[in-house]
Amino acid sequence: MSETEKCAIFVDGGYLSKIIKKYFKSIPLDYLKFSNKICFDLNLNRLRTYVYHCLPLIRKGNNEDIERKVNMEKFLAKLRRLARFEVKLGKLQLIGNQFKQKMIDVLMSLDIATMSYENQIQHIILIAGDADFVPAIKKAKDYGVIVHLYYHPSAVHNEILDEIDELHEINDELINNCKTD
Repeated sequence: MSETEKCAIFVDGGYLSKIIKKYFKSIPLDYLKFSNKICFDLNLNRLRTYVYHCLPLIRKGNNEDIERKVNMEKFLAKLRRLARFEVKLGKLQLIGNQFKQKMIDVLMSLDIATMSYENQIQHIILIAGDADFVPAIKKAKDYGVIVHLYYHPSAVHNEILDEIDELHEINDELINNCKTD
């Protein structure tokens, strides 16, 4: 691979947050270090990192929800100020007793397909585990883009694993190398 090959990193923020909390003891992750480490390891130039997330819902009379939202707004504001980072927001909905992200998969898929079609990048680095990305992955591959998946083996759908060009596990070494100082 030549150093001139460009990539874009697409991060499902909810997915990455969950696996860091569940499998890596909530280690504070430096997203810029994380992006740069991935690109260094793959010998690629990063055009941009896109982080897709949702602001927490505030339920009436729930002060913890207010605190969560304030913290998320601060976190996203820091991400927006990082070099070549862009934050895109979906919506969070309470369905039954579970919070569900809405629009994240569609926003990411549209960006993946558009950037691939416009030949802005030669590599896509996807940090997600959801099979809903399979059509976008197939379209990117149709346009000649190499698709990498960074995932945790305990939190990924088999369908997405079957479509990816190159698989990379998110492991202790990667997370520990990208901790916030």
